[in-house]
Amino acid sequence: MAGRWRSRFIDQVRIYVKGGGGGQGYPSHGGVGGRGGDIYVKASKEATMRDFKTKKRYSAGTGENSRIRALQGSKGSDVTIKVPLGICVTTDEGHNLGDLDQQGQEALVAKGGRGGCHSNNWSGEKGQRRNIKLILKLIADVGLVGFPNAGKSTLLKALSRSQPKIADYPFTTIRPQVGIIGYPDQRQISLADLPGLIEGAHMNYGMGHKFLRHVERTKLLLFMVDVHGFQLSDRHPFRSALETVMLLNQELELYKPELTSKPAILALNKMDMDNAEEYMQHTRQCIQDRNFASIPEELRAKSAIAFEDIIPVSAKEGLGMDLLKQRIRIVIDDYEEKLKEQDQKEKAGHG
Repeated sequence: MAGRWRSRFIDQVRIYVKGGGGGQGYPSHGGVGGRGGDIYVKASKEATMRDFKTKKRYSAGTGENSRIRALQGSKGSDVTIKVPLGICVTTDEGHNLGDLDQQGQEALVAKGGRGGCHSNNWSGEKGQRRNIKLILKLIADVGLVGFPNAGKSTLLKALSRSQPKIADYPFTTIRPQVGIIGYPDQRQISLADLPGLIEGAHMNYGMGHKFLRHVERTKLLLFMVDVHGFQLSDRHPFRSALETVMLLNQELELYKPELTSKPAILALNKMDMDNAEEYMQHTRQCIQDRNFASIPEELRAKSAIAFEDIIPVSAKEGLGMDLLKQRIRIVIDDYEEKLKEQDQKEKAGHG
């Protein structure tokens, strides 16, 4: 069993939580039983998904019974379950109980039962009990989007000028790689290379939702496409660079339409190879003119992503890396500035 746990891509676990039962009342003296303990889920930088390898059931303490020496029973002990940052807590039915993105954020997931009193005939009530899901969504500034073999890992190494750091996000063997782009003024931007998409990812083919889920919380999407086109295998059709861009666009749109409105940059890779300039010019012109007449209808997204920039690069040779780094920073800074302005407007409106 341990071996199987290590080999799986773990970004979701299901656990059982049970609030404490209320203590019994003391009717002849009007004594009230203590309330049962509550269960909270709390974001912690020290926590990992591995913590749930063996323990998947959590119960809070029972409220104290009322007695002659203490007519008001003490509350049962609370339980706090620590989880990694980036956890979305939901019920089995998909109801959101909380998004825990910041250190110390917490969500109440199971309430303790009321203690025995006059209104419940002095009998302590059962605590809330249910299964909940802890769904991990990677938090990074930039999410690399591309089909397998587009050169994403090579780009990550070139941009971060080092071997990519393996993130502290506690997936098991297959982990997203997170590189840190450093700037002369000490600014740092995190860039996540996530497991590659395949056609049909929105229907959960391949790693499907496991990939797309992690794209949601990034500030910028960096599309990485082989300028010469792409073919997953002999059994799959060849896709031109333009078709590849549209397919990636479509996969994001079909999973969650809002993703197509995120800021995005397109990097056309492998510019060091033959005929690259010709392919690049054609692809860039079609995207800028929004000319998708050559794309089969079934491959077209309803809402084409408006790229902030289209940059020719060679991750292998280092071509275009400085420009790409600059544009990543500018787009993210603009995005964060807009968020601040929006937040200030909302606060002013509430004021």
